[in-house]
Amino acid sequence: MPHKQVGFTLVELVVVIVIVGLLAVAALPRFLDITNEAKKASVEGVAGGFSTGVLSARAQWEAESRPSISVDSESYNSVNYDGVNFWLTRSRTSSGASTGYRDGYPLAINTGNSSFPTEITADDCIDLMENLLQNPPQVGSVGDANSNSNIKYSAQADGTNATCTYIQQEGGSEHQFVYDARTGRVMVTLQ
Repeated sequence: MPHKQVGFTLVELVVVIVIVGLLAVAALPRFLDITNEAKKASVEGVAGGFSTGVLSARAQWEAESRPSISVDSESYNSVNYDGVNFWLTRSRTSSGASTGYRDGYPLAINTGNSSFPTEITADDCIDLMENLLQNPPQVGSVGDANSNSNIKYSAQADGTNATCTYIQQEGGSEHQFVYDARTGRVMVTLQ
């Protein structure tokens, strides 16, 4: 009885290898892009949590009938949110002059009711991130972020425009979000 061989020919094997190679070339860029997409999702999640904290502090202030504190005959908005006292923005001075801000958004930590901040600083931005979020990522100044790889976000302030910019530090990412204390808005920029 003649014995018939069973199996694939060399041509069939080469065709299968070529098809698998083409599929790998088409799918590989998708898999490589997953890391960047995860970084984008991470900064969007942190910014969303930060925005929720900002609005929750403002809601607490509203629920308490807009409490304020007098310092040197000026009235300043303040609220205890989650055990932390915050200075909040105010739209008018005691004499009625416009400040350029909307009422009730976190500006800085209120330690001792003694001095309202004249402008937002990098330390204020760090304090806001650490106290508005329940489990914040590690945040530090730009200098700290350059020397400490454990810092996930660098914080920098623009006192003139009353903004905090938080830049994601992981893997050379330049994704960031900006908190505008004048309006309470949080804006995400993905690079």
